[in-house]
Amino acid sequence: MLLAMLLLHAGGSAATRYPMPGAGSDLVGELALDKASRSETLLDIARRHDIGQDEIRLANPGVDRWLPKEGDPVLIPGHYVLPNAPRRGLVLNLPEMRVYHFRAGTKDAPPSVTTYPASIGRMDWKTPLGETRVIQKQRHPSWHPPDSVRQEAAAKGETLPERIPPGPDNPLGDYALRLARPGYLIHGTNKPYGVGMRVTHGCVRLLPEDIEELYDEVATGTPVQILNQPVKTGWHDGVLYVEVHPPLDEDEAPLSDLMRFTLERVYLELQKQPRVLDGRALRQAVESMHGVPVAVSQPGVEGRAITNPLFR
Repeated sequence: MLLAMLLLHAGGSAATRYPMPGAGSDLVGELALDKASRSETLLDIARRHDIGQDEIRLANPGVDRWLPKEGDPVLIPGHYVLPNAPRRGLVLNLPEMRVYHFRAGTKDAPPSVTTYPASIGRMDWKTPLGETRVIQKQRHPSWHPPDSVRQEAAAKGETLPERIPPGPDNPLGDYALRLARPGYLIHGTNKPYGVGMRVTHGCVRLLPEDIEELYDEVATGTPVQILNQPVKTGWHDGVLYVEVHPPLDEDEAPLSDLMRFTLERVYLELQKQPRVLDGRALRQAVESMHGVPVAVSQPGVEGRAITNPLFR
């Protein structure tokens, strides 16, 4: 029934700028459906809708990544609970591999937010958590591989030069935002189909079209927050939503631990706005970890403030 009610959307779309949700609302975007074609892979469809590789796979576990069947419905997971963080500047949530760009309102435009899929550091080259800022913008950057990366390449029998000039062989793409953390950037890529995976040496990769847009809009000094929130909770029209992503590999734990953590977050929210909890929906959200917001309270049905017995 959910799929039947979704918007059928077969066209392509770039990143969408959403109005900033008002008080009491934490969600932006919407789910959509596309149709698979034998002329496209699942990754082609993902890029048309500005969705990352892991995102599209988790939302469509029954669709073949490389050879989807003609006419197969493909869920476009374009519905997001905003991260639990100040809504300013750039916010990167590592488990969902997504950057949020929050814009303050002006006399000509209201506050808004745009979100982009991102690649992040591999387990052995982690993208660091915490707060930083953009300190430099570079168009057509050169790449100077650090010694550690050159040594890794040498161990594989490959040779990396000390400098890779701008051009199609440059893994930084055409635009880069240098962060205050030495050696870390938000940049483009010459391998766009890897966006939305843990494949970098710690930097943040965006699709070429996304970093071009972001480059033009972000000023030096823009704050950047890097978070680790596999579970996000938020409200919309008095209904509580939960969005669950697979935790980072280094944080992997039994499903029971993830359920316990999610319940803790949910019960904190229900202390603020008592509602009747839909336990079945909550369990399905945690067990599937498909990264799609799920309503876990009954609309318009108030409950009493609940004390979770797990956390007494």
